[in-house]
Amino acid sequence: MANPAGNDVSGAVTNLLETLGKIAQQQIDLLTNGIKSAAGLIEPLGKTATDLASSIVNALNQVLQSVSAALAPKK
Repeated sequence: MANPAGNDVSGAVTNLLETLGKIAQQQIDLLTNGIKSAAGLIEPLGKTATDLASSIVNALNQVLQSVSAALAPKK
């Protein structure tokens, strides 16, 4: 005669393993989406920082040119 309790236990173990697999997959998806979101935020910030640095360098260059022009001997 078959053991119905054994079938219940193996079915429960199978369901438990499926559930754990789904939870693990959800955690991986959550981590992946978090990384993508962070990368999406960092990219525009990097561009803005680069643009700001370029603007500062250009402004300093203009100041140095003005100072040089003011100190240069007049002909």
